[in-house]
Amino acid sequence: MIDRNPTRKRYDIVVRGRLSNRYECAFEGVTLEPRNGETSLHADLADHSQLYGLLNRLRDFGIELVSVNAVPEPGDARRANDRQR
Repeated sequence: MIDRNPTRKRYDIVVRGRLSNRYECAFEGVTLEPRNGETSLHADLADHSQLYGLLNRLRDFGIELVSVNAVPEPGDARRANDRQR
């Protein structure tokens, strides 16, 4: 199991096209995963300002954004169910 700082949030960002590995240097702490005609970027970010900084950098490079999704923590679904009861 990967030990992450609990204050950080994991995001999966999908962009159009296949990004080469050289972009990993431009996006520190981001993992690239090539997919069919797209690339997924996986990032653990401290706050929204880091997320917006990453999104701005993608824009500056002219990379087309497809989607941005926060990845729920393993206990998030359980806590949500507990609140509904």
